Amino acid sequence: MSTQQALTSVDVRGIISKRDLVVDLIRTACVVLVVFVHVTMVGVAADDAGIRVTSPLQELDWYVAATWIGQVMPLFFVVGGFASAVGWRSTVERGGGPRDYVATRLVRLFRPASPLFLVLAIGLGTATLLGTPRDLLAEVAFGIGSPLWFLAAYGITQCCVPLMARLHERAPWATLAGLLVLAAAVDGVRLATGVADVGLLNLGPVWLFAQQLGFLWADGWFARRSKVLLLGVAAAVYAVLVPMTSIGLWAPDMLQDLNPPMLPLAFLAIAQACLVQLVHAPLTRLMRTRAAQGTVFVLGRDGMAIYLWHLPLFIALNGIALFIGVPYPDPGSATWWATRAIALVVVLAAALGVARGLRRFDRPLPRLVPGSDRPAWPVVALAVLCTIGPAFAVMQLHLSFWLAAVGAVLIPMGVWCLSRTVPAVGVRRI
Repeated sequence: MSTQQALTSVDVRGIISKRDLVVDLIRTACVVLVVFVHVTMVGVAADDAGIRVTSPLQELDWYVAATWIGQVMPLFFVVGGFASAVGWRSTVERGGGPRDYVATRLVRLFRPASPLFLVLAIGLGTATLLGTPRDLLAEVAFGIGSPLWFLAAYGITQCCVPLMARLHERAPWATLAGLLVLAAAVDGVRLATGVADVGLLNLGPVWLFAQQLGFLWADGWFARRSKVLLLGVAAAVYAVLVPMTSIGLWAPDMLQDLNPPMLPLAFLAIAQACLVQLVHAPLTRLMRTRAAQGTVFVLGRDGMAIYLWHLPLFIALNGIALFIGVPYPDPGSATWWATRAIALVVVLAAALGVARGLRRFDRPLPRLVPGSDRPAWPVVALAVLCTIGPAFAVMQLHLSFWLAAVGAVLIPMGVWCLSRTVPAVGVRRI
């Protein structure tokens, strides 16, 4: 082994020892849980009446109660807030600024989405030309496009990190309180007017609130609290959620409160952050094992690609199985539930295979060299619209061939704009 290889190995071990690997574990677990929920929520039935898509998970008596635990998106944004705080502080330490941070984060988030939108456009266009029934195609497209809301929501929160980090440094509790009040106000207007689209405004307050909790986590605030206090806060939050979701203003189904995001998810983020800290010590011990580190490394490295591709692959695999005549158990039956673990493994394996094949689309932006800078704010703003815009449109209008085609064009354009560099202020190119 060469000296350079030895140094690299030491560096890697040093990086691992300094990271909070529990963050990586939780992020990976959230992605796997989302995949599992989807393979249990989508049931395909093929009989003499034709092909039907049902939702066995939602038909279970305990489904609503399970969403209070299984709805992990608030926790995902909390974990994202932790990573964002670390990333922003690192950017500032090496002399970068808001444009550097926003460009770096959006490229990392949307570069893997470029091939997805292209494949979706080709697939939906081909299915249309082949005469697929419009209703069936719309239902399939709706399911495939449903996870893409995350690209829009997370992209918006990432653009806000530089501002929110400054607010956190100056007035963390006032910022959290303000976001909570804003979320409640948006829900109040939505409920009073009956205009559901008003709830889209909560893409800001609700998810930024969860992100700010991640800033507190990065500060070590939760780690300094006693277990009794953390447990008490979590219990109090769940106690408040019971009447909140029982009076008809918000649904007790936490997945139903997701799009648009509603106030209960902000409260759920508080409880989840506290509960994670309660089990942080045993999770840390778990992450010292090679098996856990290996699993998290394999799945976590391609977590975003797995999230983006798992539903299109799941639908495609079901289509292939139907075409070759694989016998389908009745959705919701004991046999069907017994096959869910197999379905999870197959989908994860297929998503990992696609992720590895498209690895070059997931490479981060190189750091700025001395004398260079990211594009000016007008260019960054245009790139933000090109990247976040198609995902937002899919979230609002549902996936279609035309939206997929627009995304396949605009997202690469936005990524290209963000990937450019210009001379830093006061520096001339010779």
